[in-house]
Amino acid sequence: MLKVVESFSGIGSQIKALKNIGIEHEIIATIEWDINAIIAYDIIHHGKQDLTKYQSRNMEELKEELSKYTLSGDGKTPLTEKAIKRLGRQQTTKLLNAIERNKNLGSITDVKGEDLADDIDLFTYSFPCQDLSRASSWHGNNSGINREANNRSGMLWQVERIMNERFRMNLSLPKFLLMENVSNILSDVHRNNFKIWEDALIGMGYINIIYTLNAKDFGSPQKRKRVYMLSVQCNNNKEKIEALNEYIENHRLDNERYLKTLNVTNKPIKDILRVEYDSHNKYKIEANEIQPNDTESRRKIYKENSLLYDGKEVIVESIQTITTKQDRHPNSGVINYDSNREGKSKFRYLTPRECFMLMGFDEGDFEKLIDNNFNVCKNKKFFTPSKLYKLAGNSIVVDVLEAIFRQVNDINDNIL
Repeated sequence: MLKVVESFSGIGSQIKALKNIGIEHEIIATIEWDINAIIAYDIIHHGKQDLTKYQSRNMEELKEELSKYTLSGDGKTPLTEKAIKRLGRQQTTKLLNAIERNKNLGSITDVKGEDLADDIDLFTYSFPCQDLSRASSWHGNNSGINREANNRSGMLWQVERIMNERFRMNLSLPKFLLMENVSNILSDVHRNNFKIWEDALIGMGYINIIYTLNAKDFGSPQKRKRVYMLSVQCNNNKEKIEALNEYIENHRLDNERYLKTLNVTNKPIKDILRVEYDSHNKYKIEANEIQPNDTESRRKIYKENSLLYDGKEVIVESIQTITTKQDRHPNSGVINYDSNREGKSKFRYLTPRECFMLMGFDEGDFEKLIDNNFNVCKNKKFFTPSKLYKLAGNSIVVDVLEAIFRQVNDINDNIL
């Protein structure tokens, strides 16, 4: 059994992949501060919440318990004490219940090395990419993972701090670490800082295996290149290192010849796009919800982005990378759609449902979020379309993780 800690856990693409391929595992902790991701993770992986145990507790008690954690409403800045006090009872109890069921430790900045268990097999970390992305560089921000930058992508060094604390206290380190981030982390601008992290891991006894993988090569109909670094704890054991190097040489996931031996089944995009609309069905409602107004800027978006569906058939095999927004240029593609509503464009974007499925989640996972959505005020649901887009765009393609976790399982069983 793999004992797993998911840091920057998001909506749980890691646990989803492990479940899909049938690897016996236990999530012994998650680390996440975004309240939207925390509640979404809980509902997707643990189902409907039972809040009866909170009924007898007053709000002052509940807020005090919640204030123990550093949390964020947007994934960027921490919730202030005033913001926590403004949360309604339902949102507060749902968040507390999710933290408990997810075994969530809160913000990674509050986690100490000694807080982690002594028998972790796999520690995953997908720290924020905003300061590493090409878009960030285009706007003149090249701070990336610079240790002194004090930015969101610098959360990488919190992982180093935790591991160093355990290393210095002579506590056990995870057998495997798995990093995921944008491919720009290996660019000339950021390579030296990344090398510092690689060397730090080597100093702790890890062998690093770096892959640049495209989701479309693993069955997903999405072109999404990401860097994955699998770090394996060999503790300078010569036999283990030789066996690991031999295994990776023959099983490199970025080797086209080896990939062909996996006989990957590609998911047709037509099985994901929801373009069959009855007048009142959920797909129609969701399509209307994200159909843009007919403006000059939206007409430009239509002209300059890939057409996925022309009104009769799907005309592409794969889409561009899912991001945290679709009402933007560039985006993942557009779909011909005429709702006969005045002032609306003749196209729509991908819906949040389709984005979740393109990231490797089942339609049933998305349905759980919709079925368990709740009001935060009179006319506003907790999971708005914009939040759902963000949760999907910040996730990891499950199909790629499945291939990596099969390797983790092989190495764990046969080499370590």
